[in-house]
Amino acid sequence: MKDALKEIPARLDVRESIVCRIACVAAFGVAMLLLDWPMVSAAESERPDIILMMGDDHGWEETRYNGHPYVHTPVLDEMAATGLRMDRFYAAHPSCSPTRGSFLTGRHPNRFGTFAPGWSIRPEEITIAQILARAGYRCGHFGKWHVGPVKADSPTNPGAMGFHQWVSHDNFFELDPPLSRNGGPPEVFKGESSEVIVREAIRFIDESKRFDSPVFVVIWFGSPHEPYSGLPADLALYDDLPTKYGKKRVKLTSNETGRRVERPQGEVLRERYAEITAMDRAIGILRDHLSVRSMRDNTLLFYCGDNGTSADGSLVTPHRGVKGQVYDGGTLVPCVVEWPAKFQESMVSKLNASTSDLLPTLCAITGQPLPDRQLDGINLLPMITAGKDQRDQPIMFWNFNTARFAKIDPTPWIDPELQKGTTPLVKLMGKIATRNFTNWHHPEITEEDFRGARAIVDNRYKLVIHDRKDGDVKVELFDLPSDQGEQDNLVTELPEVAERLSKELRLWQESVLRSVRGEETSG
Repeated sequence: MKDALKEIPARLDVRESIVCRIACVAAFGVAMLLLDWPMVSAAESERPDIILMMGDDHGWEETRYNGHPYVHTPVLDEMAATGLRMDRFYAAHPSCSPTRGSFLTGRHPNRFGTFAPGWSIRPEEITIAQILARAGYRCGHFGKWHVGPVKADSPTNPGAMGFHQWVSHDNFFELDPPLSRNGGPPEVFKGESSEVIVREAIRFIDESKRFDSPVFVVIWFGSPHEPYSGLPADLALYDDLPTKYGKKRVKLTSNETGRRVERPQGEVLRERYAEITAMDRAIGILRDHLSVRSMRDNTLLFYCGDNGTSADGSLVTPHRGVKGQVYDGGTLVPCVVEWPAKFQESMVSKLNASTSDLLPTLCAITGQPLPDRQLDGINLLPMITAGKDQRDQPIMFWNFNTARFAKIDPTPWIDPELQKGTTPLVKLMGKIATRNFTNWHHPEITEEDFRGARAIVDNRYKLVIHDRKDGDVKVELFDLPSDQGEQDNLVTELPEVAERLSKELRLWQESVLRSVRGEETSG
């Protein structure tokens, strides 16, 4: 049976068509070369199964364990109470596509031109799925992708980026989601969306265990991204919110028209929290299945959000800002980890960590070398197991000013036809219900390339820089341990700290811009 694992990609689901399989193999390109490495020996079979989950727009405060007054998250609460709770975990970017790129590569997304939602990854990137597939893991992706189209001929679909199987969507999805299986045309999967993709992940896990293979599974939920919808039982948990929060109105997408609409926030919160509760329950289904299969002990089960809470859903938070902003409210996310074989007692970590840290940490856990390129993440395991809350290098954030490309005629990195999405969603873009992606060859660097909201977080201080319309900058410095709301600007009191961090941030930006132009040195 183990010989079957030498086939790259691994055996796809029996329902996959031969045509789709051939198209996927043709699209793999560089990924195929990376995956075609020797398989592991039986002596290495004790490495953990790895399951990485991520919510969509699920902010730090939207869990009961972090003190939210309404939302029901009993499964995440239990994971936080019995496993590893990371209270200072950041999404690498305050929006979704860039964070997902960092999750896969260990690199800040600006290094490969994934500047904003709908900007694809580049086929040349090396992902953790490619690395673990080479090491003998069977790799599956389920749910939101959003770093390129999921169709078979896309050079950035999950298969091209290292996953043997996928049941995925180009973007977010609601109840009865339309998903693509291994690059095929979208088909509707009836049911609550979080449970749908968890059930598909379970199917993949069970199938993989017949090959006596460790699994690497990525589950990216479509919840709780707007537009919101929920099952009656979940909605009923929050029936009091429309009355409590009926005066304020917020803007979001209409499930009926796909266009922007204004609605009372209480109604919106009721539906949003119903989605979070359903996602939490689906995670419970997965945990229960791992227990039934006697897999819980040596499975690394991870959950985080992809950015902070969206403005329409923001209610109570100790942090400043929302999704899209480089303040902590836009980047700090819930994060819990279970791995009973390693973390035998509950732990709470105050270590600053990021989605960019996932790849180097997993490489260390599985004994794989790091990719020979500039990484922004670090291996967290030694610090976590030692109970340390200090890291050797800061975490950087940067909302690249994509208006830069409107002033030039850039060359596409990928054929635009291959960047066209296929899986529909409720929210319309113009007149279409699908999403297309972009990524450009970067022009010669000018001072304008350094603009865009940016921040640097060291073990104590956070520097935030915003560009003003007059060409000047607004600079803020916060002492995070004593000012988690980022309200007290210490720039005038601590100019030397601000200057030090500003120089570090600028040097890092120069490194990133070399990367995006293909001029970087190895890591």
